[in-house]
Amino acid sequence: MGRRFHGCRRTAWFFVVVLLTGIIIPDGNAWGASAWDSLLKSLKEALPVGGLSESEITKGLKEALEIGTRNAVAKVSTLDGYYRNPDIRIPLPQEVKRAEELMRTVGLGDQLDAFVLSMNRAAERAAPEAKGIFIDAVFQMGIEDARRILEGRDNEATLYFQEHTEDRLTTAFIPMVHDAMAEVGVTRIWQSIETRMESIPFLAASFQFDLDRYVTGKALDGLFLVLAEEEKKIREDPAARVTELLEKVFGK
Repeated sequence: MGRRFHGCRRTAWFFVVVLLTGIIIPDGNAWGASAWDSLLKSLKEALPVGGLSESEITKGLKEALEIGTRNAVAKVSTLDGYYRNPDIRIPLPQEVKRAEELMRTVGLGDQLDAFVLSMNRAAERAAPEAKGIFIDAVFQMGIEDARRILEGRDNEATLYFQEHTEDRLTTAFIPMVHDAMAEVGVTRIWQSIETRMESIPFLAASFQFDLDRYVTGKALDGLFLVLAEEEKKIREDPAARVTELLEKVFGK
C-alpha cells in the first residue's frame, strides 16, 4: 500500500530518458548522492499505480470506502450485531460496574443483564443512521485525502471517517439512541435500577452519568472498529475486492 500516484503519464518517461542520457551519465560527478536519491524518489512518486490514472485510483478508493462502510453498518445493525460481538458489545457503565457485585447480591442481576442487552439493542437500531453520513464523507473526499488513505496505515480510511464524521454522527446518534432506548426499555430498566439503589446513599450519588451519551459513544466506538476491520480486508484479502477496479487499485 505504500505506492504513490500522481498525474504524470508517459511524458514522465520521456523526461527520464532525456535526463539519464543527456545529463546524468556524462556529468555524473556533478551529482551528489543526496541529489541522486532525491531524483529517484521524485521519479518513483511520479509513476501511477499499475498504470492507472489518478482519477481511476480515486474512484476505486471511493468505491472501496462505500463497500466497506456499507458492510460495517450492515454488520452492527443486525440483531445481536453489537450484543454478540465481544469486541464491540456495550458493557455496563463504569459507574454501575463498580457496584455490580453488590447490586447482584441484592437481587438486581436480571435487571442488570436486561440493561446491557437493551443498550446494545438501541445501538443496533441507531446504526443505520451512519450510512448516509459516511457516503457524504466519501463524496466530499479530495485527491489529497485519497492519496493519504491509499498510502497510509491499514486503518487510514477509518481515521479519515473519524475525523470527518464523528461530530455529525454523534449529533445524529444521540436522539436516535434516546428514542431507541425508550423503545427497547433501556430507560425504564435503568430507572428501576436507580430506584432500588436510592436506598443505599453512597451508591445513589455515584450513578450520575449521561446515559444517552454513554451509549452513543460506545456505539460509535464499535462502528469504527468494525469499519477498520472491513478496511483491512479490502487492503489485504483479494476475495474482499468485489469489483475489477478494486482489484486493480488494491492488488498492486
